[in-house]
Amino acid sequence: MNILIFGPNGSGKGTQGAIVQKKYGVPHIETGVIFRENISKGTDLGKKAKGFIDRGELVPDDITIPMILNRLKEADCKEGWLLDGFPRNLAQAEALWEALTKEKMKLDYVIEIVLDRDISKKRIMGRRLCATDNNHPNNIFIDAIKPAEKDGKMVCRVCGNDKLTTRADDQDEAAIDKRHNIYYDTKTGTLAGVNYFKSRVKVIEIDGRPGVPEVSAELMKKLS
Repeated sequence: MNILIFGPNGSGKGTQGAIVQKKYGVPHIETGVIFRENISKGTDLGKKAKGFIDRGELVPDDITIPMILNRLKEADCKEGWLLDGFPRNLAQAEALWEALTKEKMKLDYVIEIVLDRDISKKRIMGRRLCATDNNHPNNIFIDAIKPAEKDGKMVCRVCGNDKLTTRADDQDEAAIDKRHNIYYDTKTGTLAGVNYFKSRVKVIEIDGRPGVPEVSAELMKKLS
């Protein structure tokens, strides 16, 4: 089963991707990891990509897509793959579809986790990190995982630690808006890419508003 997964920052895309990976036994492939591996191994594509990255420029699609295709051809992808983080815009969606078609790689599903922009932003800014374990889920804007209260203080809902902090980038509204401007753009951005696939492959739309168990249950139901 070959799958692309989309969702704005704050939608729980990474969490749902991990659930799909575990359920179907396919590798969860993130484009950022592909870049790092090619650069660290000193591949020809990695060297080319590094030049652009070092100059603070975007890596062109004619470098990125061959990297992705090489990864999708590896042995662990024989039974399928879940690609996360690409394409990010309409042009990349068109180029990826053309490349997959040329390589005779079938795309079975596109998963789109649908979430209102304002809710997505609040979820990002509402994340709180526990000093005991950053993986303890706490978010002031999600009822199911709101931090607990003790003696008038906000504490971790899992272990009770009263040292909850925020990540600086989670509180950078300008940076969040910039990422979301790209994602929610239906003309040339990420959502334009999602819409491009809708006439070519089955797109599974999942409401991202409920909690993780409810979202994953709906996703598994529609994938089965």
